[in-house]
Amino acid sequence: MRVFGCQYDILWENRRGNFDKVEQLLSEQNVPNGSLIALPEMFSSGFSMKVDRIKEDDPSETEEFLASLAKKYQSCVLGGLVSVHTSGKGSNNLAVYGPDGNLLGGYQKNHCFSFTRESEYYAPGENILIFDWQGFTICPTICYDLRFPELYRRGVQAGANLFPVIASWPVDRIDHWDTLLKARAIENQAVVLGVNRVGDDPKWTYPGHSTVFDHQGKVLAQEIDNETCVTANVSLEPLLEWRDKFRALSDMNGAGK
Repeated sequence: MRVFGCQYDILWENRRGNFDKVEQLLSEQNVPNGSLIALPEMFSSGFSMKVDRIKEDDPSETEEFLASLAKKYQSCVLGGLVSVHTSGKGSNNLAVYGPDGNLLGGYQKNHCFSFTRESEYYAPGENILIFDWQGFTICPTICYDLRFPELYRRGVQAGANLFPVIASWPVDRIDHWDTLLKARAIENQAVVLGVNRVGDDPKWTYPGHSTVFDHQGKVLAQEIDNETCVTANVSLEPLLEWRDKFRALSDMNGAGK
């Protein structure tokens, strides 16, 4: 399967402008049917705390765009967006669409980033999302979730072997991003697709570093600070062979004692 992560300078609170950027980036790629395409956290607005300004209407313009991309490229597409939680706070979400344009599932960020006061404006989720695509079992997460390995263990225990991580991860801690993506791949014997943005918003600078890691932590593709798509072919068979040979996930539950 071919995976694509769209890395670009997100226009601040400008849906249509960001849709155009994504369309342009993908038009420059040869996207085969059956691909997985991932867009960053809050890809149509930037990482904004102004929930009332960036929240989705019903129907959601951003979700309609994701569905249209999925149909156009006959692929699976996921990206981040904002809705309003029952608590009245925002909900930092991602939505996944299949090639028929139908919703495959949604995920609410489980860990809101108190350091940036995200937790004052957004409510944390509790559940994970698992869906199947092209033989892979996929569990997407969002940005700060990456610092919580127990979330990824929940995914693995539910069968996951590919983790997209969509983010707005700033330059200050980019070495943490690189290290944690690799760690999540190695410890879970899974493919990890990390999709970050570039450019600036009113508070932060973002350096990209979107990366595809294989199940042993090998870099399959990486893009540093340019607007482009990180892309690689990922294969299920060597991953399953490695899990069968090096049975760390079985030993996690004491099976090797």
